[in-house]
Amino acid sequence: MSDTVRTKGHELVLRKLHGMYERQGAIQRELEEAGAATNPARIVELSRENGRLEKSLSLYRIFLKLNANAAEAMQISQDAAEDQEFRDLASAQLVELNQQIQPLLDQMLDEFLAGQRGTSDSMMLEIRAGTGGDEAALFARDLAEMYRRFSEKNNWRFDVLDFSPTEHGGFRELIANVRGTGVVELLAMESGGHRVQRVPQTETQGRVHTSAATVAVLPEPDQSAIEINPADVREDVSRAGGPGGQNVNKVESAVQLTHLPTGITVRMREERSQHKNRDKAWRILRSRVFEFFDQQRRAARSDARREMIGSGDRNERIRTYNFPQNRLTDHRLNRNFPLEKIVAGDMSDLLMALRDLAREQLLESMLDS
Repeated sequence: MSDTVRTKGHELVLRKLHGMYERQGAIQRELEEAGAATNPARIVELSRENGRLEKSLSLYRIFLKLNANAAEAMQISQDAAEDQEFRDLASAQLVELNQQIQPLLDQMLDEFLAGQRGTSDSMMLEIRAGTGGDEAALFARDLAEMYRRFSEKNNWRFDVLDFSPTEHGGFRELIANVRGTGVVELLAMESGGHRVQRVPQTETQGRVHTSAATVAVLPEPDQSAIEINPADVREDVSRAGGPGGQNVNKVESAVQLTHLPTGITVRMREERSQHKNRDKAWRILRSRVFEFFDQQRRAARSDARREMIGSGDRNERIRTYNFPQNRLTDHRLNRNFPLEKIVAGDMSDLLMALRDLAREQLLESMLDS
């Protein structure tokens, strides 16, 4: 991130935080009014908002104190009426305070940008085999294993909700719920097309094939963040079919939900219990509907910007896994990484670089608008 963009980002964040600071003052004044006691529902609403603001303003309060001390030190250092030794001490204090303020501004900016992707620590990870037949399905399986290993390294929960296996051990589709601190922001840039170049297990002549899979990262919203009218959802139940057309069980445990306004469909058949399948299907449906409308909002705000920087959509090729050369190339970063480490779940360097890129793009988009 360039120094100019970062400085403008500091100014933007300070404006946002100052507005929140003033809003908190207004809330506290209203809570202190005698009339507020006669409206318990209003008190609860204001108290919750006050709590959210207090958490967001913790660093800003430190900044205000440091900034006030810096202003006082500057005034003393420039006051000709003061003793020279006292002025020198104030100048030294001013340097020290500025050294504390600058990293604090960076920290506030990073926290603000991180919060723009939402505060959810739960997401749906959807991986689907693309072009390449059986090899694409095996690649989809390997991607799922890569993310599972990375989740273990970060002490995240990685729970497979549904998958469609192939006879050679691959996956046509896999849906997992990943939960943990920072999971959404760190994996958000994984959405897109992933391409692999390697010699398939079934290749007898040693030729390198190119296959593909797609990854979609869908933050799991709180139920309060997305309300779906049950009347807008059609539910169909059926028997859960197993491999080769056989029935997993004799009862109608598979559940399919269709969100009529958007046409989004979710089918869940992994569990033998219809109740469990319904719960899982609703969780996935909420995430997909939330992402559908969130994408529309983002597109409406900044169509031109998204065209220029790339959207990270699942149809966009974002990365190539070249096994013969042990090289992973991320096309957004235009950088190479050691493939063996990445597929083993050691993805931190790659994902941190992508997180920083996403923050920079988000900040530039906000400054443009």
